Amino acid sequence: MKSVELLAPAKNLETAIAAINSGADAIYIGASCFGARKNAQNSLEDIENLVKYAHKFYVKIHVAINTILNNQELENAIDLIKKLYNIGVDAIIVQDMAIVKAAIDGKIPPIQIHASTQCNSRSVEKVEFFDNLGLSRVILARELSIDTIKEICKVCSCEIETFIHGALCVSYSGQCYLSYANGGRSANRGECAQPCRKKYSLVDETGKVLLKDKYLLSLKDFNASEYLEELITAGVKSFKIEGRLKDVNYVKNVVAYYNELINKFAKRTSSGKVFLDFEPDVEKTFNRGYTTYFLKERGQCFNFLSPKSRGKKIGKVKRVFHNYFEIDAQLSPQDGICFISDGEMQGFLVNRVEGHKIYPNKMDGIKSGVQLYRNLDFEFEKVLNSSKTVRKLGVNFKIGGNLITAIDEDNNIVSMPIEQGEVPNNIDKLKENFISQFKKTGNSDFYTVSVEILDDNLTFLPVSKINELRRNVLSLLMEERLKNYKRELQQPIKYNKYPQLKLDYRANVYNDEAAAFYKECGCEVVDSALEVNSNIPNNIELMRTKHCLKYAAGLCGKSCKNLYLTDAKGKKYALRFDCKNCEMVILNS
Repeated sequence: MKSVELLAPAKNLETAIAAINSGADAIYIGASCFGARKNAQNSLEDIENLVKYAHKFYVKIHVAINTILNNQELENAIDLIKKLYNIGVDAIIVQDMAIVKAAIDGKIPPIQIHASTQCNSRSVEKVEFFDNLGLSRVILARELSIDTIKEICKVCSCEIETFIHGALCVSYSGQCYLSYANGGRSANRGECAQPCRKKYSLVDETGKVLLKDKYLLSLKDFNASEYLEELITAGVKSFKIEGRLKDVNYVKNVVAYYNELINKFAKRTSSGKVFLDFEPDVEKTFNRGYTTYFLKERGQCFNFLSPKSRGKKIGKVKRVFHNYFEIDAQLSPQDGICFISDGEMQGFLVNRVEGHKIYPNKMDGIKSGVQLYRNLDFEFEKVLNSSKTVRKLGVNFKIGGNLITAIDEDNNIVSMPIEQGEVPNNIDKLKENFISQFKKTGNSDFYTVSVEILDDNLTFLPVSKINELRRNVLSLLMEERLKNYKRELQQPIKYNKYPQLKLDYRANVYNDEAAAFYKECGCEVVDSALEVNSNIPNNIELMRTKHCLKYAAGLCGKSCKNLYLTDAKGKKYALRFDCKNCEMVILNS
């Protein structure tokens, strides 16, 4: 079986530890700056503590340094990378090619470099470029089909990472300038204002409204679990859960779900067994409805009704009364319920439950036959809040020859002498004591797989001394584990020919070193990053997306007048349709 990695998001130390305990093989997290989620920053001290905890289970820590950098920031970013390397971080995730140039120039230590999804890796040629450079890993665009992913895995030797679950950016990552054009908040600088989750109308050149006041750029959430085995077979190394801004209960639930699923199809890159005390269910956690996006064939990936969580379908209203309704479903007080009424998502809280009688905090819009969804499962959240899920490492004990030997699941081995004492009056009872006490591992990071008594050469020890011996040998074993942890280093990187001869603003070149990098790769940068100037030219691409509003409006393959998006303030964006590549482009107007 192949060994694969489940990569979990973390906005902070608490969430990261919860993800590790729930089964993550690796964590990606932001540092104090230069991460694409500006509201998910962490101190070096917290990251160092995370590294110490993670490496006990051979879990890796990846830090996102994936914004574009100006000339002044670059030096600080290089200094930060040095510090991250010194505290044991396993990899950095980058978008700015100035960091890759710094690696070539020997300005940063040999920490593994992963090409962020912000690098817009959506073709075989682009991934091959990064592979030939020598980067350790490429994170693919979310829009790729399984067939394209298979082709990439076949021709590339670097590790391939794909998203498996979570929120979807409607634009190709790294190619969205809508937030910057709207209010100066750049997605490539970690400041995205998420204009894609706002309301728009679709109109034609005559002013005819085709779709009015809908969330026309808002997508459902990604759930590729049904294709997990096929993606593993294709050669994907790492499966990424989106969500560095998600709360800790979301991360616990989703990581636990995919941990159990991956174990059916592959070995894991980290160690330990998860002792789970809840039943994971990704329908019960934040989701806008799920889509497999473009892994196989185009489906309905959009959700025009609301960018908020829809949750899990629970059933239809049977009968409605003055202040309550009836439904054949098990609800609880304080549950959050939503439904669609007149093309809008509405909701209420459950105040009281009497059998199938539900007393909500308001009755607005509730009618017989209305489909209800639970987007806040109060009892499930209580379970997650109180969860004592732990992760422990298997250990085998061998006792004999005046030694206690501990062997963990990764074949780390330590031995300690057994204190000599009196000859036991009852050797069988003493053996029972040793076995009984060594089966207990308490609050340590280990669980006992087996205890083997090799001979009768045991001297009498009270239970307290046996327990002390167990604690000491496990402490020694953890020291041995950490000593034997092998951090994989970045191999030398060399310049390679870029698959394009000229690059415009969409290459996101924001500093001189990035421009020099592309020059060394035989490519001329003709326009700097859009963020260099506050004035954005008209008729340039603000977004390119596989989500097509002609398709959504039932106009695919039909001739129609020029189409536009208008926002709530009346600002109009021209749309262009690249039907050959099945892409839609939003232009600055």
